[in-house]
Amino acid sequence: MEAVADKCGFHTAGGGRNNTYDVEASESALGDYIRLSWLPKVTSGFFLRAESFYNFASHIDAVGAADSYGGQSLHNQSHGESFLSLFLNRFHKKAIYLLDEPEAALSPQRQLSFLRILHDLSASGECQFIIATHSPILLGYPGASILSFDDGDIQEIDYEDTDHYQITSYFLKHREKFLKKILED
Repeated sequence: MEAVADKCGFHTAGGGRNNTYDVEASESALGDYIRLSWLPKVTSGFFLRAESFYNFASHIDAVGAADSYGGQSLHNQSHGESFLSLFLNRFHKKAIYLLDEPEAALSPQRQLSFLRILHDLSASGECQFIIATHSPILLGYPGASILSFDDGDIQEIDYEDTDHYQITSYFLKHREKFLKKILED
């Protein structure tokens, strides 16, 4: 995901084209070896990297741009609220959004709220989302192309064939049996 962000001109620790701040080890060597192609080329958007979102929030405070994110510092919101503030205030039409584990800060209810935001933005047909996720809720987005990188091959798979769906479904249907097996064996 960092390599794609690099090729889009986004900060590889998170942000858009105009976000410049120092973060140790945020570069992407893979970016030197890939080439992207899409028409029409979109140059606006955002890269959300959940693991370094704190640094992005600190950057927003340092440049005095908290008003652009719901009127308060992202640090003064809960982790989930700050992610939703980003989605609601920074994501607009005609852009590409690269999201690396956006569920990291979102409860299941907030993941559903995010799905609505995703749906509203996607309905215009002017934006694209590339999302790396482990969330069976986010994977369930209608019409999503789900690519599996397992076993060294990249292949499109059905929602029900994802490990995340199968494990979650089995756990919800057979919680006691599942817990007994992993905790007592």
